[in-house]
Amino acid sequence: MIVLKATQEKLLSVLQSVSGIVEKRHTLPILANVLLRKTGNNVQFTTSDLEIQIRTMSDMDGDTGNFTTTVGARKLIDILRTMPGDQTVSLESSASKLILKGGKSKFTLQTLPAEDFPLVQEAPSFGPKFSVPQKTLKDLLNQVSFAMAVHDIRYYLNGILFVAEGKQLSLVATDGHRLAYASAMLDVEVPRQEVILPRKTVLELQRLLSDAEGAIEMQFANNQAKFAFEGMEFVTKLVEGKFPDYNRVIPKNHKNSVTLGRAPLLASLQRTAILTSEKFKGVRLNLEPGTLRVASNNAEQEEAVDELDIDYGGDAIEIGFNVTYLIDALANMEQDMVKIELADANSSALVTIPENASFKYVVMPMRI
Repeated sequence: MIVLKATQEKLLSVLQSVSGIVEKRHTLPILANVLLRKTGNNVQFTTSDLEIQIRTMSDMDGDTGNFTTTVGARKLIDILRTMPGDQTVSLESSASKLILKGGKSKFTLQTLPAEDFPLVQEAPSFGPKFSVPQKTLKDLLNQVSFAMAVHDIRYYLNGILFVAEGKQLSLVATDGHRLAYASAMLDVEVPRQEVILPRKTVLELQRLLSDAEGAIEMQFANNQAKFAFEGMEFVTKLVEGKFPDYNRVIPKNHKNSVTLGRAPLLASLQRTAILTSEKFKGVRLNLEPGTLRVASNNAEQEEAVDELDIDYGGDAIEIGFNVTYLIDALANMEQDMVKIELADANSSALVTIPENASFKYVVMPMRI
């Protein structure tokens, strides 16, 4: 009987960090399990969904024996959640069972053989390692991830384009109606690398990354990406396909531009969105010298009109947008001011941060 001991808090935290990708219903029952590998006091926790694999290490008390097994990840987490955080729990592996004890509780769980657990085959060679602070990558993901497509038949849009070149890392996402671009500087120069990360990977990274000072290391291969941070290793398949040329989509030299407060504009759009029709979500923006008027209506003949005083002296323009697309961008920015550049009622709008080229958001107009 080989025993492993830890506080409920520590064990639960480690399990939660790797269990985000575990599918409840999978064709392979073992993929609902977490692979535990105890070597002395070091325990490795691994989960996989065949396309993404997450592994983390933790030092835990117990005897010096070794064991390897797999057990239902969600079940283990659900049991641990019901126990006090400071309680010491023990795991004992025997035959095809794992016994969890804590206080006066005892749970006997079914296990599946570790040798049946399908580990992801890592690519034989990865490109050069480079790193950015965790917070930087988290911020970049937050600035573009909302523009990813969901279940688009153009599968290369269901994810985010990562481009590392020179001393710059750029992330791009588009669903065909809007495009978000964000970039940050790297500490080292890297040769040009371009990969598309799948949507599920992006969401999982957003869940795991913290605002901590620590760096996240990245490496790309032809069909895989590898991330390492806080004792965790994250390997993912990449999306194959050619991402659209985002530079051609970003408008240049729009002759009309207005700079205004992000929060007042966001509040105005949120108010007028209430009376948009469920299906179209359309709002009209009327831009005139000194005034921006935001208006919406619906099939019940209801309408909303909201006005903002602005510093603007360009052309009078009336243009329609899907209000959700504008709200998504503004809600995921932290800056006080935004700049909106327009050509006319039929051209895409460009939303940027004044005096800052690191963020660009393009949104197509809609007929209302």
